[in-house]
Amino acid sequence: MSSSGELGELADSIADQAKSFLIAVREVARSGEMGSAVPMLLLEVSQLLLAGARLGAQTDFVPEDDFEPDVGPDPDLDAIRVALAELLGEFDEFTEVFDPYLDPPELVTSRISDDIAAISGSVAHGLQHHRAGRTEEALWWWQFSYVSSWGGEGSAALRALQSIVAHDRLDREVDGFGETEFDDTVIAAP
Repeated sequence: MSSSGELGELADSIADQAKSFLIAVREVARSGEMGSAVPMLLLEVSQLLLAGARLGAQTDFVPEDDFEPDVGPDPDLDAIRVALAELLGEFDEFTEVFDPYLDPPELVTSRISDDIAAISGSVAHGLQHHRAGRTEEALWWWQFSYVSSWGGEGSAALRALQSIVAHDRLDREVDGFGETEFDDTVIAAP
């Protein structure tokens, strides 16, 4: 991307997706409805990862200043994290391969609620720069945090959410969840 107009369009597009993600996550957390939570989170995480992939495909953005301008306090997302954890219950925790290129592979335990809250904090931080008119800083922050954290967190959460949907649709018992079976009560039909 070379022109400031193209950068502005990209930043606006990423900002729109970040806003959509944050609104949806807040609404899912408030809803208390497990049946719609998983499909909605699956959709929103997928869409945000597409925005992140657009950032990852760009050359590195370089902020105008050597030091990040203060955007004010980061949002407190703990209530959303707790609400999602309660909503997802035993489906919140999952195991993933941390880095597929490490030898030997390292398995780590994660929580969808923690990943969604961390992603929300990262994209909200970039959104604060965007709202303040600092396009390059917003793009740099979104790109850097995508590559360093929320891209991996989002990919892991997406895989876990997709697995919940797959098990629910295929009506299979999941090893590690004891007697828990996926049935029509996990995900509501549209």
